[in-house]
Amino acid sequence: MRKYEYKPPRVHSGELRTPVYFYEEELKQSPMPGSNIYKKVFTSWAKVDNVWMKDLEVAKVNGTLSDVTITIRDPQHEFIPTNLHHLEVDAPEYKGIKFNIKQVQPDLQNKEFINVIAGVSK
Repeated sequence: MRKYEYKPPRVHSGELRTPVYFYEEELKQSPMPGSNIYKKVFTSWAKVDNVWMKDLEVAKVNGTLSDVTITIRDPQHEFIPTNLHHLEVDAPEYKGIKFNIKQVQPDLQNKEFINVIAGVSK
């Protein structure tokens, strides 16, 4: 018989130290390209990781290796991130970089969190 050992959760609230802002792109009626407006729709604290090995294949298929994996507390029905949203990480390393959300998945080890995989916007 296997001995039971307590395994602490992979992510806990104390690791959510980086502010993350979610944006929705509003189309502006203008002849100039790139003149769309980004409207902030949600703010959260997050744990920011570089791309995981399991997500590396997805990043290669999408043609980018500058993906990030963000773990946030599950906002329930207050906000549901989709691939139509953009996000910005409030950290000096990611200053001025907007990310497109590629995939949103629940954290199966801990139902209180969700994982958001995002790549650099062009």
